[in-house]
Order: sequence, then C-alpha cells, then structure tokens
Amino acid sequence: MALTEKRVAFFDVDNTLMQGSSLFFLSRGMYQRGFFNRRDIVAFLFANLRYQLTGKENKEEVLRVQNAACDFIKGHRVTEFETLAADVYDRYVSPALWQGTIEIAHDHLNAGEEVWLITASPREMADLIAKRLGFTGALGTVAEVRDGMYTGNLDGNLLHGQEKAIAVHKLAKLENIDLKNSYAYSDSHHDIPLLEAVGKPRVINPDTPLQVRALRDHWPIHDFRKARLLKKIITPIISRLATLTTALNPRIRSRRP
Repeated sequence: MALTEKRVAFFDVDNTLMQGSSLFFLSRGMYQRGFFNRRDIVAFLFANLRYQLTGKENKEEVLRVQNAACDFIKGHRVTEFETLAADVYDRYVSPALWQGTIEIAHDHLNAGEEVWLITASPREMADLIAKRLGFTGALGTVAEVRDGMYTGNLDGNLLHGQEKAIAVHKLAKLENIDLKNSYAYSDSHHDIPLLEAVGKPRVINPDTPLQVRALRDHWPIHDFRKARLLKKIITPIISRLATLTTALNPRIRSRRP
C-alpha cells in the first residue's frame, strides 16, 4: 500500500520569519562570549557585505562567508554552542519574530501540514527556533563535528541559494513529500530556486527583485514591515493620549456640580 505524500510549508528565516539576520545575532552572542575578537567580526561582516552586494550567486564570495563563519566555532564544543544559541534566541531572535509569519505557519500546522525552516544559519540554531515555535523540523548549514567539537569545516555546503532547492528535493525523497502541492516562503531573490522547487511559492517582506518576480508570476505577497512600522508610530501616540486622559480626569471630575 503506497504511503500518502505529505504537504509541507518551507520557511526561510532571516527577514521572513524574523526581522534581521539570525547569523548576525549569533555573531553578536559569540563575540560577547569571547568566541572571537573585533578584528574577526569585521572580516566576517565585510565578507558578508561583499556577498550581499553582488546580487547573485558568486561562489568566491559564498566561500569567504563560509570560511569566516566556520573559523568562529572551530575548537568549541557543540554543547557550548547550543547553550549560546538558546541565549541568543531568548535575547534577540524571539523579540524580532514576525507575528504574521508565525500565524501563517500555524495555519499550515492546523491544516495537518508540516512546517520546516530552511536557512543558511547553523542547523543547531535552526533546530532550536523550530522547536521553540512548535514546527516540524529545520534544515540548516551543517558544521563538521569530531568528538563533540567543531573542526572548523562544513559537512556539505552553505545552505544558501541553489543549495536550498537541493536540500528540499533530498528531504522530499526521505520524507515522502509532495513538492508540487507544497509551499515555500522567502523574502530574498537568492531563494528563487527554493520557491521554484515547490508548486505553491509565496513571498514575505520581499526585496525588490523578488517582488518583481512575484508580481510577474502572481505569487502571493505578504508584507508585515508596514504594519510593524505603523505600530511603532501609533503605540507611543496612544500611550501619550492615555496618560493625558488620566491626568485630565481629576480636572474633569472637579468641574462637575
């Protein structure tokens, strides 16, 4: 008897599930714990910036980012990094989550569909986020480990761009996933291969090239950035009005006969 194929919703993390970069938050936490010095982080940020400015897949720039990130964890124990990841989630990731994206993910879960995160960030961080949010699982960049310690090398490639599509196809074979009836969500044009790997691509907070592609191919677009900006503007105004109303109440009562 053939098994029924599963429907899955894949979610990118950075700027799709949360505002900002999970890898940047991790780097911040690692710096605070002495994983590396200022010179190291400057080198990493420049490598990352060069890659982002290319606007396309560039193997040389990807390799620079990959090597810089691996150097940070070399010689550290996995348990140490997992403790760090939990702290980073609580301090930086959790407050940055897009509530709208969380609601979409839980709609999929409530419909009996699996929800998987897929990100270039370390798998340990991806697994933690998925577990905290009650998702099915996560795919992330895998660092090589020997005797419970990071070697400074990757086990495979950085999970970015085309590599995400490859990872999704591999998972589909292992987990009996129907990709034609599955979903993928992302903010970045770098993830177009991922979006093309499923039958129901969606975009969240898209960058300009991805928004152009989404409009052309009629992919549904969700943008939670305006709502958050509006909330930042309106909330202080409401708070001040409430304070002013409270202050005026005694005066209003005192005028009554």
